[in-house]
Amino acid sequence: MDTLKLKIQELSNQYLTDIISVRRQLHANPELAFNEVVTGDIICAALDKAHIPYKRGIAKTGVVAIIEGRNPEKKSIGLRADMDALQITEKNHVDYCSKNEGKMHACGHDVHMASLIGAAKILYSLKDSFEGTIKLLFQPSEEKYPGGALLMIKEGVLDNPTVTNMIGQHVHPGIEVGKIGVKSGKSMASTDEVYITVKGKGGHAATPELNVDPIVIAAHVVIGLQQLVSRIATPTIPTVLSFGRIVANGKTNVIPDEVFMEGTLRTVDENWRTEAHKRIAQIAENIAAAFNGSCEVFIDRGYPYLLNDDALTARIKNYANDYLGTSNVVDIDLRMTAEDFAYYSHTIPSCFYRLGVKAPTQAEILNLHTANFNVDESCMETGMGFMAWVAVREMGRGE
Repeated sequence: MDTLKLKIQELSNQYLTDIISVRRQLHANPELAFNEVVTGDIICAALDKAHIPYKRGIAKTGVVAIIEGRNPEKKSIGLRADMDALQITEKNHVDYCSKNEGKMHACGHDVHMASLIGAAKILYSLKDSFEGTIKLLFQPSEEKYPGGALLMIKEGVLDNPTVTNMIGQHVHPGIEVGKIGVKSGKSMASTDEVYITVKGKGGHAATPELNVDPIVIAAHVVIGLQQLVSRIATPTIPTVLSFGRIVANGKTNVIPDEVFMEGTLRTVDENWRTEAHKRIAQIAENIAAAFNGSCEVFIDRGYPYLLNDDALTARIKNYANDYLGTSNVVDIDLRMTAEDFAYYSHTIPSCFYRLGVKAPTQAEILNLHTANFNVDESCMETGMGFMAWVAVREMGRGE
């Protein structure tokens, strides 16, 4: 295994310049969910160059590559990278800045794809060193419901041969390059979109006694719903309820008839999640009724919480200690962000770990989903190498 590890590390270093170039192509051509056509072209061109077979058009725009080792029917695992970008206008001043106005790889999906391409190149060159089949999933639409993961599963990517474990990585802006972060068990939150329409009776702002002010009602609803987290939720079940959009469309002297509110609910317990949906509707409707208004609540159920399999995560942590050294393996906390990788994790044993992307000399953390997000591109040497190392170690288990 030491010889194989050194070979993977050598190939990771050798491929880094090429993989950085691929990442920059991807970064410059961001596309939104289920529109990742040019993105797919870039991926397939890189796979063609490496002579790695693949299929396109999975879950509309996804790509699935196959690397067969010796005795390909013996075992199969999956490696996953997401493809879509965000509706953000990039503010970075780099040669590879987004060419698509209002679209940006601000969540590191370009790094995920490039790292997986690098891992594919490494694994293809080492295919005589392991038994079984490795599936590489370039998955569309992580950022938008219903999520590409669910569609890929429905279209059979975990079958023929049957995938026994799914492994994914995601950039972490707070962890330095050369390190990875791991957490066993519940790792990320479920996510639901909350839509509330508060209805009142509009009119002149100077005659409030003649109106049923939906803006005042909406304000009370927002405050009242915070009790769901601080007074109703069990303290041991992390819960977040936030509203990011409130639209009234009145004027300085005009009270509108309706107020529209949009928010998100995050938690890590499915029973409480279902109960919380009921409580949100009850609280909002009762507050509106108390002010002689009414309220309509619609909650769009999104991704489940992400569950890292205990046994698989423990193995991956051991692989990381071996490949990177124990000082470069970080235990991370539960995050209330969400990921559609969660669908894989509720289907087969899975592990979703974090890749450090922060330069050692970098003072400011460039957060995800911001117009200035960027990475130290040397992170992809670890990104591709460690993913390849995990794959060969998993394929060799039981021998």
